[in-house]
Amino acid sequence: MSAIVRGAQLARMLNAWQVAVGVRGPAGRRPEYVVLASAVRGLLIDGRLALGVRLPAERELAAALGISRTTVTAAYRELRDSGHLSSRRGAGSWTALPAGHRVGTSGLWTPSDDADLIDLGCAAMPAPAELAEAATDAVADLAPYTLGAGYQPMGLPVLREAIADLYTERGLPTDPDQVMVTGGVQQALDLLLRLLVAPGQRALVETPTYPNALSAFTASRARVSAYAIGPDGWDEDLLLSTVRAAQARVAYLIPDFHNPTGHLMQTALRERLPSAAHAAGTDLIIDESFVDLALDDVAMPPSVATFDRSARVLTIGGMSKPYWGGLRIGWVRGAAPLIARLAAARVGVDMASPVLDQLVAVQLLRRRDAIVTARRRQLLARRDTLAAALRAEVPDWRFVLPGGGMVLWVELDAPVSSALARSAEELGVRVAPGPRFGADGTMERFMRLPYTLPEADLVEAVRRLAAARADLDRPRRHAWSSPVVVA
Repeated sequence: MSAIVRGAQLARMLNAWQVAVGVRGPAGRRPEYVVLASAVRGLLIDGRLALGVRLPAERELAAALGISRTTVTAAYRELRDSGHLSSRRGAGSWTALPAGHRVGTSGLWTPSDDADLIDLGCAAMPAPAELAEAATDAVADLAPYTLGAGYQPMGLPVLREAIADLYTERGLPTDPDQVMVTGGVQQALDLLLRLLVAPGQRALVETPTYPNALSAFTASRARVSAYAIGPDGWDEDLLLSTVRAAQARVAYLIPDFHNPTGHLMQTALRERLPSAAHAAGTDLIIDESFVDLALDDVAMPPSVATFDRSARVLTIGGMSKPYWGGLRIGWVRGAAPLIARLAAARVGVDMASPVLDQLVAVQLLRRRDAIVTARRRQLLARRDTLAAALRAEVPDWRFVLPGGGMVLWVELDAPVSSALARSAEELGVRVAPGPRFGADGTMERFMRLPYTLPEADLVEAVRRLAAARADLDRPRRHAWSSPVVVA
């Protein structure tokens, strides 16, 4: 079943569409139905309205917007003609993209040896200074573990206990039997999909979302449905109605400083999500990768799992963002019986996580207060530096300053994200264009910019991005290569 957007919900998204009606003079004034169709098309292309969503009936939308049904009928016809709406008589109309407009989101970037390249494609930081000391102490703790085989699919008890304590301290009582250690957050998601999702089953994701999560869903051969996050975050009624209507096997959500938008989900929505998911037969996979990285004086809401009464919430987290990506330690928290099943499924993948890496993770968690405090202070300064540079160099670009996390989700002045990414790389800056964060190649008006690099690099990166944007507006002379003579 597809998600449905109600008339009042779509009207909120279109709250400024009427302004465009009077932009031109009387001689060049566009008909209202053309403006309405363009506004809906813009929401779709920018990723604010997901694909495959059923739009409200013509009469319902007309009432919500306070316009005639004839105008809505003509706008829907315009959208069908342009390929942005698919309709079936008596059944309804669904958002779509014209044939040939679907864009792939996969793609692997490898590290570059170019010292002049400023890489903003990855939201991660170097290892903390405490890593060397933690590794030394971990080696000292290793000897007793070498007497056994070293295979513990659930993870070392000492690390599982430390992770359980983290949840308990946040107000979510957790037993070590509810925790399984994995090879990073990505493996945690992959293992859950292997266990829970059969090929062809539906999975619900946010759009935009983390690109590697999309790759995992593609690999699992799930049918992906999307919920579009708006400029102010999640629309509570729309998300809950989407969860109920989609009846997906799983829903993957990032409520804590969402990657890439930076939004923080409100407590009221967290409280209602598990019951809505239970009613729809959906398990919630909650990614808390950024939960430790609150930068402003933000009161962190409870974990979504706090409100779970039906064992529907599976929480994943890891060491990559607050500590170091090179330490491939992640985890899953859930009901103990499911965690046991997950460990059994994990044996067919990689048996267990490296013992020494887990011991290093234990030592880093013992130094958590000092490490996380320093990370927050560093990221706060870099976030503000990046924001100031953007306001100075490209004032037409817009963004919402996130209260935490590692990235800005920037709305460009035109739908040129992919072209800008190519142009910027020629100037020595690597960035992730908006379409990489969506399931269907939309969001060409957006770009993700991490603030994990030193301040000087961020300022220089923005300067080069501004130059690359200016280059896109200039006529380009193509340099044709000389033909190769083969004798």
